[in-house]
Amino acid sequence: MSSFRGPKAKVARSLGLATTQKTQKVLDRRNFPPGQHGLNRKKSPSVYKQQLVEKQRLRFTYNISEAQMEKTYSEANRRSGSAGDNLMILLETRLDALVYRMGFARTIFAARQYVAHGHFAVNGVRSFSPSRLIKANDVISVRERSKTHVQINESLSNAPDAPEYLSVDKTKLQGTLIALPLREQIPVKLVEQLVVEYYSR
Repeated sequence: MSSFRGPKAKVARSLGLATTQKTQKVLDRRNFPPGQHGLNRKKSPSVYKQQLVEKQRLRFTYNISEAQMEKTYSEANRRSGSAGDNLMILLETRLDALVYRMGFARTIFAARQYVAHGHFAVNGVRSFSPSRLIKANDVISVRERSKTHVQINESLSNAPDAPEYLSVDKTKLQGTLIALPLREQIPVKLVEQLVVEYYSR
């Protein structure tokens, strides 16, 4: 399960990262860490602190636990090519991340919940696993019994265009991962190399 069950606005302020519209509004008003010393903390964190914060920001972005992050990093490091790029691609192609990116959920937190409750199928087979890795040409669809789900439909009707590695059919309530994304296509503004350095210590 995710470890981000507490006040998301507090986490967002401590990491300087918004993952929902609500947390963005909070950051717009109070863009400094929580606590009585939030405005007075030193401006130049250590290299380790930068690595740690970036790792936490990445965890928060994809709403995953430390254990899941460590497992994903190990797999990314095992594969050929850039560990940083591999890490981002593995996180981005999780089922919950793609449900969010396709517009079926307003937040990554909602996407995880919808998947865990069985509202989605992959290639016609119901899936309850938010961490399931999706392959190129896999089709993610809202199950027939869930097509009247109010929040899913509202989210989809107000969703921005999906990234270019995805194809979404709003009429059929389904989407396809056209191809594995390139790092520069993934709409996440983080320095994943700091995360790699954190786990490479």
